[in-house]
Amino acid sequence: MYTKEDVASKMDHAVLKPEMTDADLKENAEMCKEYGIFSMCVKPCDVKQTAELLAGSKTKVSCVLSFPHGADATPVKAFQAKQAIEDGVAEIDMVMNIGKFMSGDFDYVVNDIKAVVEVAHKNSIKVKVIQESAHLTLDQVAKACELSYEAGADFVKTSTGFGPGSATPEIIDVMIKTVGDKMEIKPSGGIRSWETAVNYLNQGVDRLGVGAGKAILDGADVKSDY
Repeated sequence: MYTKEDVASKMDHAVLKPEMTDADLKENAEMCKEYGIFSMCVKPCDVKQTAELLAGSKTKVSCVLSFPHGADATPVKAFQAKQAIEDGVAEIDMVMNIGKFMSGDFDYVVNDIKAVVEVAHKNSIKVKVIQESAHLTLDQVAKACELSYEAGADFVKTSTGFGPGSATPEIIDVMIKTVGDKMEIKPSGGIRSWETAVNYLNQGVDRLGVGAGKAILDGADVKSDY
């Protein structure tokens, strides 16, 4: 039986829509602090401001990197990680280079992730690798998990929330069976109710990527595109 506090402590609450303003950041930061949400996940340009808004609370700052397609050049990704760390980030959610993965250029994918991991781990920052799993077959999900582990990442994560699909129990099952004993697992996209959140936790995930933390924790179903 999960309490509201239990679920909140597993949530990364996303504030990532392009039209979100500084006022939205402030409002969401207050909510995250009030509910004890694990982290607030923001765009790279908002890390510094969010760190200031969350100062003194137990809510951490996380951010996306090379979002939402993973298509930045590897040195750019490494620099983005360095900048986010300087601005006060606690965890980084990077997008795997989806096109290179689909091309079968697995060495590129590993080295791309590794470049970010090396910067982050020097500063004790965890790295989550977003696969955008809805583009992939279940066999490809497993392969992407293996590459993320080879590159030294800490988490595998399903979705940006801006792609063609969301997390599913089937995808999470593959992630857990492939790397669940070695890495942490984060479903994201499509988690819009208390029931869905708890079902994923019961399945064995370590974190939840959500876009409506308050509504979920208050027990409401959410009509949203994240």
